[in-house]
Amino acid sequence: MKTVGFLKTLGSVVAMVVACSVYAQNAPDTASAAAAVKSGKAANHELGRKVRHALTKTQGLDVSHIAVRARGGAVTLTGTVPDQGQAEKAGEAAKGVEGVTSVTNKLTTKQQ
Repeated sequence: MKTVGFLKTLGSVVAMVVACSVYAQNAPDTASAAAAVKSGKAANHELGRKVRHALTKTQGLDVSHIAVRARGGAVTLTGTVPDQGQAEKAGEAAKGVEGVTSVTNKLTTKQQ
């Protein structure tokens, strides 16, 4: 009789261990995820800074109303410029920056 009771208890314990381990999940490493987001933001900020620097060095380009946004190598230019030629210059200058994979030029011309 003791053997049957022991086997029932042992079977119950094994079933509980298996059931508990089935529902256990690995917790995501939040520290590494936060570090990845932070490094991505830093890289985007640095690329935006490089593009803004290239725009300011471009001859004949008024950068006072141009905003630059960078995300993963994709750069978006927004704002206004005096004429369409300057919008094209800005797009070409942005494309020439190392790390830029694409440029979306949303610059508009000022209405005079």
